[in-house]
Amino acid sequence: MSPRRGSRSLGSVFSRRTLVWVAVIVVVLVIVDVLLVALALARTAPTSNGTTGPVPTFSSKPMPTPSTSAKPSGSATADPAGMVTPGRRLLSAVDSLEAWRASGGMCGGTNGVLEHTVDGGATWTAVGLGAETGAVLALRAGTENVSVIVASGDDCEPRASTSTDDGTTWQPGASGAAGAGIGPDGLLLSSGTVDSPCVDPIEAFQGERTTAVVCSQAVQWRTGTTAWVEVPVKGVRSLAVNGSSYTLARSGADVCGGVQIVSMPASDVTAATTVTPIGCADDADAEDPIVLTRAGAAVWLWAGDDVLVSGDGGVTW
Repeated sequence: MSPRRGSRSLGSVFSRRTLVWVAVIVVVLVIVDVLLVALALARTAPTSNGTTGPVPTFSSKPMPTPSTSAKPSGSATADPAGMVTPGRRLLSAVDSLEAWRASGGMCGGTNGVLEHTVDGGATWTAVGLGAETGAVLALRAGTENVSVIVASGDDCEPRASTSTDDGTTWQPGASGAAGAGIGPDGLLLSSGTVDSPCVDPIEAFQGERTTAVVCSQAVQWRTGTTAWVEVPVKGVRSLAVNGSSYTLARSGADVCGGVQIVSMPASDVTAATTVTPIGCADDADAEDPIVLTRAGAAVWLWAGDDVLVSGDGGVTW
């Protein structure tokens, strides 16, 4: 055998074997590819997992924003106007013929009414309060002027005014010129506003050194800024000053058919201080609002629709 011929036979055999292995590999790859494709199709095929749920829907409408202006539950706002008693009456005498009176009114509601008489209360003339309107909280009249405290506006702010021409014109008043009053935040004194010694005070008076407050069934008294002294007085309704003593109007006294007039000291008052009877205004209706004032021996009593005047300190009417 020739060497050249043997070489050709080996190459031929190698070529045929190579072709066979290539063919096998191609077949295997085809089979693998077919299997992979089948597996992929199996995974993507639809399956049954129970009843199909509804398709969710979405709205473009925004959610409501909670209001920031709403008040917390249970919150309350103080109403100063409601602290001023609309039925309160004020009366201030100059002498036995001349006097001033006012019906209180109410802040933010009915304005107070100021009136003037020069004939012992037979007739009364309404007097304007200038630019000030609202509740009249204090009133004090003298031979030269008349002063008031008027509270106006939503906050019931008190302001003092004084007139020297019988109410034709008004100017800002000095502190204490109108006497003591009862305001939305307490007692209105010349030194400022202070707490009342009792709930729902009826009337307040301030002198040079002492202060007195008419409360239900008692008079509260103090000198300067000392502690209050409570003096039990049954049926006390109003108080006026007469030098060193107070003159009081009482209702429900057994000895009087109407309003009883009594006195008590205005100094050195203790819880044991007692009252002294003076007289009776039998024609006065004790069930109506009552207010008392005094100028010397002249005592004025405004009870209901009637105004009575005593020229002897309240003994006779």
